[in-house]
Amino acid sequence: MDSPLPLHVCHVNNLSVILNKLHALLHCIAIAFLIYYRASYLLQETRAISIIPWLLVFASELLLSFIWLLGRAYLWRPVSRTVFPERLPEDDKLPAIDVFICTADPEKEPTFGVMNTVLSAMALDYPADKLHVYLSDDGGSPITLRGMREAFRFAKWWIPFCRRYRIKTICPQAYFSEAESDENFGDSEFVTEKRKIKEKYEMFEEQVMKAVEDGEYGNSRNHSTIIEIIQDTSGENETIRQADLVEMPLLVYVSREKSPEHLHHFKGGALNVLLRVSGVISNSPYILGLDCDMYCNDPTSARQAMCFHLDPKTSSSLAFVQFPQKFHNFNEHDIYDGSLRSGYRLQWPGMDGLKGPFLTGTGHYIRRESLYGNFKHKGIDLAELKDTFGESNLFIKSLHQSYEHKNVNGENLSNVLQQETEVGFSYQSVSEDFFTGFILHCKGWTSTYLDPSRPQFLGTSTTNLNDVLIQGTRWASGLIDVSISRFCPLLYGPSRMSLLLSMCYGEMSLFPLLYCLPLWCFATLPQLCLLNGIPLYPEVSSPFFMVLSFIFLSAICKHLQEVISTGGSVYTWRNEQRIWMIKSVTSHFYGSMDAIMKLLGLRKASFLPTNKVLDNEQVKRYEMGQFDFQTSSVFLVPMVSLMILNVAALVCGVIRMIAVGNWDKLFAQVLLSLYILIINFAIVEGMIVRKDKGRISPSAILLSSLFFVTFLFFGSIILI
Repeated sequence: MDSPLPLHVCHVNNLSVILNKLHALLHCIAIAFLIYYRASYLLQETRAISIIPWLLVFASELLLSFIWLLGRAYLWRPVSRTVFPERLPEDDKLPAIDVFICTADPEKEPTFGVMNTVLSAMALDYPADKLHVYLSDDGGSPITLRGMREAFRFAKWWIPFCRRYRIKTICPQAYFSEAESDENFGDSEFVTEKRKIKEKYEMFEEQVMKAVEDGEYGNSRNHSTIIEIIQDTSGENETIRQADLVEMPLLVYVSREKSPEHLHHFKGGALNVLLRVSGVISNSPYILGLDCDMYCNDPTSARQAMCFHLDPKTSSSLAFVQFPQKFHNFNEHDIYDGSLRSGYRLQWPGMDGLKGPFLTGTGHYIRRESLYGNFKHKGIDLAELKDTFGESNLFIKSLHQSYEHKNVNGENLSNVLQQETEVGFSYQSVSEDFFTGFILHCKGWTSTYLDPSRPQFLGTSTTNLNDVLIQGTRWASGLIDVSISRFCPLLYGPSRMSLLLSMCYGEMSLFPLLYCLPLWCFATLPQLCLLNGIPLYPEVSSPFFMVLSFIFLSAICKHLQEVISTGGSVYTWRNEQRIWMIKSVTSHFYGSMDAIMKLLGLRKASFLPTNKVLDNEQVKRYEMGQFDFQTSSVFLVPMVSLMILNVAALVCGVIRMIAVGNWDKLFAQVLLSLYILIINFAIVEGMIVRKDKGRISPSAILLSSLFFVTFLFFGSIILI
């Protein structure tokens, strides 16, 4: 008997693997020579310069070399995958799916946009009786609840329209705002139907916006539990054609109880509440996790994910299928690296060849059983089950495969939410997705990455510097939380997963700290020494200058090659270099310090949702490729101070090279300052050239100048 056709295939780019390993070998050899050069100087009995700056530069070079070495694991065996959803079994044999969408603040996360995400999830190409959509409203806002009711009314028109005409863009806001090239456009019946649906959509938008204007936002920190299975009691079914009356996916609104006296564990806590509520109501074996602004852009993502989850060769150990985050609002400039190109085009495919990628907070189809651990398969008594899963008998019953939900509604679910449990998404870090994925891999689960040509999910990327740095600070804090805990991937991981996979997790958890410290050093110490005429690098005539130059050019050229090979340009490379430098000395530094202070008990954990409200002026500047420097002085002062320092060092260094004639000793430091200024010219432009509202304010420049003078004064005293 012939074996069934595969549901998916894996492709390995062998040429890329060979080139990556060859580059890593050559780069490692050069680093070894650099270490020899630095170490031999330290062993000398007499030294020409102070030992302190030399040691600091050496330590920074070692840290950068270490984090670079960890990152080679991503490039060890990158793979890509192709799926064949047409080979899936019939609809009646497909497993059920629960969709989890989380929102926390209707002011930062506009209700209308959230409802469009809900509608796109309801319109997935999947059997309606096996699709259940849950919205967690951590803000407890009446506006959001009313928006859910309005969304359900509009869904009765939208879902039949999408299914009848096979609409690909299933988010109504995206569908009606773009020039959609419909295959059915020539059909007069389709044109009439589309016009009618658009009228219904405009009425839906009007009702939601009215609710926003008239409603109250509620108290996001103190409110009671509300669980409502959304139903339409308007009697509007009578106006819908009989042919278009289709079964609707289940839609559930959940707002958990919150009070200032109790920990609520941010998004991780909200997800675990959805896990318990959905376990009692629908108990689907698979869960799609979505951010509230990350709408479904293609109706087939569920079927594509099932090509892996239903594969008998891999399904027993597969925890989740991860799709990339992609965004509809970044342009070709992408000055803030909003596309996250390096992550989704290099790191995730690289990890996919090593048992699977990280779990990202959105766009993943995760197996419910993996979040429950192995308790479902153990013959343990009721008392032990309650210790693990809480006191709710209803929820414990849902753990059995024979469980059937009957007559479940919001009123009899309160006991399900009364107790936190040790299963589900992890609370160790505000980056609950990263840590949860790490623990799953440690327990032997695997994951898969799929990046189809058509984006399956599209979100809203940050388009101003302030939101980019706030978001970066939160991410950095969450990652460092893990790296400085007992679950540090480099210590906890190797005995539980492959060394290469541990290196990937180690690089991701440590990079904010291990980049911010060396970059602060390289942006200040060589410049300070240059201002005082102290050389830190080999003379141009020295063979070790060639070693240093090779390492510098090797890293730059490898980055440029990766950018070009993934569809980017030289401008993309420049933008990524710039935002890497900016984040390293600001958000990554502050995020790392925040995590360390939390560990020492000097600060409590906090979570700020990323602002999803778009400012027209900021968007216009972003589309023009201009930085918007309307951000806190906490972020601006480090950037501007470093630019002033590098300008001063460059000018002074050139003068010293001309006047004194020791250009070969100071050339490397002058070149470093010049490179920093070229890459970050947008900051200099914001200080001197620009006069618009998005420029760097004079007060920030003055404060930065004072900071520069203070640093120069005390730094020179220490060096001398």
